[in-house]
Amino acid sequence: MSDRPTLAELVDPPFADRHVGPRPAELARMLDAIGVGSLDELADRALPPSIRDGADVPTTIPAAASETEMLAELRALAARNTVTVPMIGLGYSGTVTPPVIRRHVLENPAWYTAYTPYQPEISQGRLEALLAFQTMVADLSGLPVAGASLLDEATAAAEAMTLLRRAGRAKSARFVVDADTLPQTLDVLRTRAEPLGIELVVADLDAGLPEGELFGALLSYPGASGRVVDPSALIDAVHERGGLVAVAADLLALTLLTPPGELGADAVVGTTQRFGVPLGFGGPHAGYLSVKQTYARQLPGRLVGVSRDADGNPALRLALQTREQHIRREKATSNICTAQVLLAVVAACYAVYHGAEGLTRIARRTHRMAAILAAGLRASGVDVVHGEFFDTVRVRVADAGAVADKAHDLGISVHRVSDTELGLACSELTTTAHLQALFTAFGIDAVPTDTDDALPADLHRTSEFLTHPTFSEHRSETALMRWLRRLADADLALDRTMIPLGSCTMKLNATAEMEPITWPEFADLHPFAPTADSAGTREMITQLERWLAELTGYAAVSVQPNAGSQGELAGLLAIAAYHRSRGEQRDVCLIPSSAHGTNAASAVMAGMRVVVVATDALGNVDLADLRAKIAAHRDTLAALMITYPSTHGVYETDVREVCAAVHEAGGQVYVDGANLNALVGLARPGAFGGDVSHLNLHKTFCIPHGGGGPGVGPVAVAEHLAEFLPGRGVVGAVSAAPFGSPGVLPIPWAYIRMMGVPGLRRATLTAVAAANYVAVRLREHYPVLYAGADGGVAHECILDLRGITKESGVTVDDVAKRLADYGLHAPTMSFPVAGTLMVEPTESEDLAEIARFVDAMIGIRAEIARVQAGEWPVEDNPLRGAPHTAACLVDKWDHPYSRDLAAYPMAVTPGVHDRKVWPPVRRIDGAHGDRNLVCSCPPIDAYSS
Repeated sequence: MSDRPTLAELVDPPFADRHVGPRPAELARMLDAIGVGSLDELADRALPPSIRDGADVPTTIPAAASETEMLAELRALAARNTVTVPMIGLGYSGTVTPPVIRRHVLENPAWYTAYTPYQPEISQGRLEALLAFQTMVADLSGLPVAGASLLDEATAAAEAMTLLRRAGRAKSARFVVDADTLPQTLDVLRTRAEPLGIELVVADLDAGLPEGELFGALLSYPGASGRVVDPSALIDAVHERGGLVAVAADLLALTLLTPPGELGADAVVGTTQRFGVPLGFGGPHAGYLSVKQTYARQLPGRLVGVSRDADGNPALRLALQTREQHIRREKATSNICTAQVLLAVVAACYAVYHGAEGLTRIARRTHRMAAILAAGLRASGVDVVHGEFFDTVRVRVADAGAVADKAHDLGISVHRVSDTELGLACSELTTTAHLQALFTAFGIDAVPTDTDDALPADLHRTSEFLTHPTFSEHRSETALMRWLRRLADADLALDRTMIPLGSCTMKLNATAEMEPITWPEFADLHPFAPTADSAGTREMITQLERWLAELTGYAAVSVQPNAGSQGELAGLLAIAAYHRSRGEQRDVCLIPSSAHGTNAASAVMAGMRVVVVATDALGNVDLADLRAKIAAHRDTLAALMITYPSTHGVYETDVREVCAAVHEAGGQVYVDGANLNALVGLARPGAFGGDVSHLNLHKTFCIPHGGGGPGVGPVAVAEHLAEFLPGRGVVGAVSAAPFGSPGVLPIPWAYIRMMGVPGLRRATLTAVAAANYVAVRLREHYPVLYAGADGGVAHECILDLRGITKESGVTVDDVAKRLADYGLHAPTMSFPVAGTLMVEPTESEDLAEIARFVDAMIGIRAEIARVQAGEWPVEDNPLRGAPHTAACLVDKWDHPYSRDLAAYPMAVTPGVHDRKVWPPVRRIDGAHGDRNLVCSCPPIDAYSS
């Protein structure tokens, strides 16, 4: 017999072999430790039979493709897109991502695989970049406090609306909005206002404010039409009536125009997309919101602040974290639990790359192009609507469609406002050749020639901006490259270590999945381009939505929500609209006490009343309490929100019974998809009782977390709720762009295409195996808080440190910080139970990395034992002193433990330390940062004391 392989055997190994970490022999060792012989046996033991899928579930998902095959298919889809010069405007502009930023940030796993900086000592790099973002926004908007980004401009406007309502003193529920506001922003405002009882008044404000009381107003500067008018009189008028004002502003325009903060605005909102962030057919982009100092503590989302570490050195952290939704729950003022960190970093780096002078030059050139365009059209008899504008020229013509079609034939897309009006938006991409092509499309014989500016003379900016050295010291590419490398080295991301954060699913973001997002055919597509121009992207989205529906057992999916929180809101709005369509007044939402905090916040935003359901000693929904709550609210029960597997990391055996009880009372079941990584290929929420779910594509389906964003949170619904999906006519939009953040949708498409259903099933079971292996290895050192009837867990496990803390004084914070000394990222702290660590290893980590984490936790337990034995005092031991910087080791040493132990707690071999991480700062004083809120970039010496 020949050993020569056949041609059929000479194929590339399946992509699943690269995505899944443990090799077959490693997996066998893990399964042996768990006490099962195979992944199939693990599935039989772990999942309740009542929810398991059979072998005959129909699917249109094709068999797994290789990386090469997948990329070829995606290339073919991309080729069906037509990328034109984007002159549509409407809040989206053509831009250039400097190659140094594209390579060293957008395409760099050190940046895109990082998680939310909840462990700030090992997140100083992205925190510094976000501080630069906040400073950029604050400087340009003229208000002192800016958040670390929001999901998009429309979301920022909606958040500003609710901020003004709770921060102001007016009792009115009316909110006045300038009719010259971006249409997508108006759509989201309507969606958000209605369930909160806000009366939205859209008015042409040229004649002044409409009569009556109001709590606030949103003005546009420039307007959606492009015109620029001085908003100060309107701002004064709103203030005279006791209201507050938000202004939607173009950041690039604010390099030339008087900033809204100097004109009296209380808040400023917008997008940073045109600061080097690709169009991506609508997202992901970083919205912004800045406010007066008075309202700093009302800001939704995240805020980076300056504090100090244990040695008194300046250090950065997320400030005001008590506002986070997992703490405030139904009392939260927003359900935003994320940001758009990666895109905010790109925008901040763009400002660092160009500096104030460069941004002003781009703005002047953009405006001059628009002025030349307007002058040429006007001189040729075309009716130019506005005389003062920044980058957008509005014109009236006899046949707008014919002009738009001719421009498109010449490679330029413009905004067809109506049959007789067009919008022509310039950007940093615009050239005189593009202007000449537009003149041709209008059928005129003009030639682009320089002309006067068209900005209001009394609105020229006089104040300085971006004066901090950060925006001037890194102008050469060498300096910028080194700055970005320094920041990346101050972080701990997935490219250096596992990130075992429970409920966050920090799995592999494969390069083949990531590569297509910067292809021009996907990246440079305007969200409002003619439908035919986006045929390839639309087909990809259609396929992805169908695959996601099949994997979850639902009838329809919308990818519009651009975060899990927005998916929750969309699903709850669908439920509320469904009940209204049946003439039922149902507004009670039952939520288990263990649920993600965004569940409760989203329910309140959807106009529902939250009623909390208890959980039992095993972490399951308490059936007796559930039945009692259903009985008490039977006539008003709208929904139950339940996470499956539970937030406690357990497959609840009674989930079908729970769903049936809610349905019998007339309610709907919302299955939170946060833990879908434990279900895909095994069980489908829509098949075991769910009516609606949101799916975290940035968890289960491999979109990278990007330091805390981007995310995509599609909403999946049963057939009876399909008409209530966002943007389908009944429920309005929840995101600015029609498809949310489609720029990153090639990633989950590629993941599913390369894995196939068998590969997805394998990934799920390997994740479950990894979590159970960790639980088995650590159970004798740390109690595992919750487990199923067989003693097993789902895809994550909770280590209970409460007893250890009581006996030793060592806290979960101490353990988390000490893990940094071991070169590892901490698990999730104190969620869903205070004093615990929730561990999720995922399927992508091999046995060596999982064992490294397990060994570190065992080593830390041994250190705790020495504290318990009195060898080290509670207030001075390697855990309380962690993390240890290199600088602190060479300083005077007066601790009862050695320098070696502090720095190298677990050397691989004596004298060899191959995975060492050096945190740039020591433990940060959070309380100091909250008391002394500093959230922009002052000179270091301003707060060094």
